[in-house]
Amino acid sequence: MAGARVWHVSSTATGGGVAELLWSSIAHQRALGLPAGWLVADAEPEFFHLTKRIHHGLHGRATTPFTAADDRLYRAVTARTATALAEHVRAGDVVLLHDPQTAGMAPHLLDAGVRVAWRCHVGTRSATEWAEATWEFLRPHLVAVPRFVFTVADFAPPYLDSSRVAVMTPSIDPDTAKNRELTPRQCDELLASVGLLGSGAGTIQDRPLPPEVPLVTQVSRWDPLKDMVGVLRAFADHVPPPAHLLLAGPDPADVLDDPEGAAMFAQVRAAREALAPPLRERVHLTVLSLADMAANGLVVNAIQRRSTVVVQKSLQEGFGLTVTEAMWKARPIVASAVGGLLAQIADREQGLLVDPLDLPAFGAAVNELLNDPSLAASLGSAARRACAEKFLVTRELLDYLDLYRTLI
Repeated sequence: MAGARVWHVSSTATGGGVAELLWSSIAHQRALGLPAGWLVADAEPEFFHLTKRIHHGLHGRATTPFTAADDRLYRAVTARTATALAEHVRAGDVVLLHDPQTAGMAPHLLDAGVRVAWRCHVGTRSATEWAEATWEFLRPHLVAVPRFVFTVADFAPPYLDSSRVAVMTPSIDPDTAKNRELTPRQCDELLASVGLLGSGAGTIQDRPLPPEVPLVTQVSRWDPLKDMVGVLRAFADHVPPPAHLLLAGPDPADVLDDPEGAAMFAQVRAAREALAPPLRERVHLTVLSLADMAANGLVVNAIQRRSTVVVQKSLQEGFGLTVTEAMWKARPIVASAVGGLLAQIADREQGLLVDPLDLPAFGAAVNELLNDPSLAASLGSAARRACAEKFLVTRELLDYLDLYRTLI
């Protein structure tokens, strides 16, 4: 690296897939001797409300039109943050900016002689007016960036030169707390620690989870695009007893760059409360603290290993990191046929893919796996093999090394 340092910049150190990726990736880069660091860009709540609208727009979802005031806010905050980064970053360093919260820093860093790449973890394969408007909002901040990284090539806007675009799928580390092997006894102890198997803080439920029942699980942020309410409704209407449903996600108060989390969790909780008692007894909500990331990872690990079927019914998805985690654990998966999920799972080869808006089809796919253990085991085994081949951190590390070479 000829004296240059590598910096990754994101908007939060906890909560969400980007932070999850960086904890592991940077540790592996340092283990190789690379001078890699991680800086977190702080901002006021108004900025994160704006960037959440950008996030939705890049996923092709409807959002309110961007205004001159939005542009001023975005430019002011990202300029101020770029100035703060100058205390750590020097000319010749490599800076990898992650996601829309950081794109506006790029022109300022380039002017300071920094080598910049921008990695976007979100997007949609389908052009919509909202996606196009959002990409136009970001365009002035991106035009001079020499290198871009997308999860799927189709996520890149058409105004970017394809020769400057690299494709890098996110990865998981099999040795972390979230992915290492656990014994059944360890799983039970961890599930008990969040109240799933008895009374205790962390889980909203009428009764503890019975020990032998089939369990359908979605683990994700409380985000409208993750459609936790849709999962609950599909389960309630189309998946019969004895199966139970677990919806698990982070404590919204711990995810500082997601201002919608608390409201979305309240919607999920209200939808559960509206169920008839016999049905409500089969639905569990678990809120996981991010104060101790290792402890959080172990609980998620135990939840996924206890699950009979793992689902990810996102309306749009840049890349489903929790799907990759489930693949590594050889869990049978039902996922939406959207976005980056299509790069992870081939339908009926590593899981089942469905239209996220077709709730009967979603329920039918879940029931098929619950009722056919042989198919479930076959798909789970194939998913683990695919994960080992394509989605482990060692592969992503090589991709990063290639990226750094193009910038030095």
